[in-house]
Amino acid sequence: MTTLSTQPTQPSIPNRKILPGVTAATLLLIAIMALSLALHLINIDSIGDANAYYTAAVESMLKSWSNFFFVAAEPGGSVTVDKPPLGLWIQAVFAYFLGVSGFSVTLPNILAGVFGIPVLYFLIKKYMGELAGLVAALVMALTPVYVATNRNNTMDGMLVFFLLLAAWAFIHATETGKLRWVLVGAFIVGLGFNIKMMQAFLPLPAFYALYFFGSKEGWLRKIVNLGIATVLLIAVSLSWAIVVDLTPADQRPYIGSSGNNTVMGLIFGHNGVSRLESNRTGRTPPSAPQTGQPLDPSSPPQQGPRQGPPPQALEACAGSTLGDACSFSLPNGNTINGTCVTPPNASQLACAPQGLPNAQNPGIQPGTPNAQGGTPFSNETGSPGVFRFFTQPLSKQMSWLLPFALIGILLAAFGAQIRLPIESGIHKALVLWGGWLLTCVVFFSMISGIFHAYYAIMLAPALGAMVGIGFSQLWNWDGNRNWAVVLLVAAVLVTLGFQVFASAQYGDLSWWMLGTGILLGVGIMLMSISRRVGYLLALAAMLVIPAYWTVMTTASNADQNLPTAYAGSNQQQGPDRARQPDDGAGSNTNQELVEYLQANTQGVKYLVAVPSSQQGASLVLATGRPVLYMGGFGGQDDVVSAEDMAEMVSNGELRYVLYGGDRGNKQAISNWLKSSCGVVLDFSDINAGNQPDGRNQLDGPGGGGNNQMTLYLCR
Repeated sequence: MTTLSTQPTQPSIPNRKILPGVTAATLLLIAIMALSLALHLINIDSIGDANAYYTAAVESMLKSWSNFFFVAAEPGGSVTVDKPPLGLWIQAVFAYFLGVSGFSVTLPNILAGVFGIPVLYFLIKKYMGELAGLVAALVMALTPVYVATNRNNTMDGMLVFFLLLAAWAFIHATETGKLRWVLVGAFIVGLGFNIKMMQAFLPLPAFYALYFFGSKEGWLRKIVNLGIATVLLIAVSLSWAIVVDLTPADQRPYIGSSGNNTVMGLIFGHNGVSRLESNRTGRTPPSAPQTGQPLDPSSPPQQGPRQGPPPQALEACAGSTLGDACSFSLPNGNTINGTCVTPPNASQLACAPQGLPNAQNPGIQPGTPNAQGGTPFSNETGSPGVFRFFTQPLSKQMSWLLPFALIGILLAAFGAQIRLPIESGIHKALVLWGGWLLTCVVFFSMISGIFHAYYAIMLAPALGAMVGIGFSQLWNWDGNRNWAVVLLVAAVLVTLGFQVFASAQYGDLSWWMLGTGILLGVGIMLMSISRRVGYLLALAAMLVIPAYWTVMTTASNADQNLPTAYAGSNQQQGPDRARQPDDGAGSNTNQELVEYLQANTQGVKYLVAVPSSQQGASLVLATGRPVLYMGGFGGQDDVVSAEDMAEMVSNGELRYVLYGGDRGNKQAISNWLKSSCGVVLDFSDINAGNQPDGRNQLDGPGGGGNNQMTLYLCR
């Protein structure tokens, strides 16, 4: 390959010691960490209980060692969370000392986010110098989804931190050629698997490639070492799963979302194949009532498929493209403002407020898998394709500097002469960080299964790395080479053009954004006087809009359930930002119902049985009592049968059941309630509260468009 430089260098900040042992680069790194900490903590009260499904699980895990080990979703230990244990174990330790709250269970992610900044800096500095490391750290700190996800108790931020540590180990293995560091890297990735399962494996090809192509050991020895490391990786990854699956089913909780009550089923089903392609688990989502029909146990089961979107919603998006802003009026006079999405069971775009509960979103159920092959959660992530990260709704998460990062991959490829084993630092950095970035971009662009917007945090370290590497390479090439200036300006212009385009997608195109162009123009003019100042102004021009978006992400009311970046002006009156006040654990629950149940279940194990965690998590947080999740997280699990519940009533373990509608595979339970239990009239067709997690609205209040439930007394 023709190269532009055969001697890779590491551009650095002038090595002036401001204080004894403290350089300018160190102070800048501390400033970036301080900025990151501020972004993580501003308006933190707005997270409330955070993701109440996980927060309730932490509450449950602190009740007993059994609940802790098996990560029970509720204090009674009826069912587990649909995730592996390590992330929740760490959250439980923090909650043990600080008390259970949205902040205490989110704090581990906040710390991981802040301390991930210096880890990335030192990893990039290893091969590309201080300048690249500082730029990478700053870019990651200003990536909206990085901050949004770390301000929530989903475990993805913690996973990213572990993967950064794994990258450190594989870099060390590459430089030393010692097997033990390969094993350390594999061990850490295995720990990551026990945080978010197979998601931890996404950067693994880049880790292995770095060691295989970069280490100076013999090729056969490297193959053997990687084989040994893989054995260790599998052993660590499956250690908890094997122990749990070897435990008799009657001595542990039901494995949530597994389909067959095994962790292996969870790994390869809900957290495996279902992430790749929709409706491949062989499980049929329970039917939901038509919008406007309460979940009334006296009503007959719903037959046939859900109705499609109303004609007005279809007409509003005629001639539009996915993600365009839209509005329409309902027959009752209500006006709906939102975006054009592809609803389940349909190929035509329809207007729907992003993520709005179905009671206000007639006929459209975002995020529902369907037999016709619709993409789950398309309201969060759009449809699979090459441009997924460049169009609404996913472009706001981390894509603001993606064009420059991709250009940086091309620049790095020409940074030195290619030799095997790889000798140049820039090519080692390219294999690691470019491999990580491209693997995630391609994977997430193509999958049609369960994919939440906050998974984009997986790209944040590699995005920052490639921006830093590309910028420092142009800085290194500069000298008197005018073509380097042309390359820089062209790359910045492409990136700014995309940023303006993306801002327009969310209705947030403002006059002040012209300042980015002015900043670039000033930088170009100053290059004739000081190239370095001009380069830094060009970099600053690219960072203005991402910085604005990140600040707005923290300043806006948090998405407590599913973390996401600022939704733009078009969405600020929509569901992403229209939040009910949350003044403490369980504040969204029906307080009269809680008081009634508390008063009438003294000496009874379970406060109440509910269809799923969608109704039960807030009750757990409000009372700390066991709440039986009959259907696990989304209502589809066979946690208990009608016979099991009858036996629990007979044994005095259960007295009340909160239920609504005939729920798919729970028909037998519905029939048992009607024949063996009586309706508590004071709590007939009541509002049971908000869903604690919007990930899957297949069941529970909200699954059918409202929260109407009925309380049964069983004796």
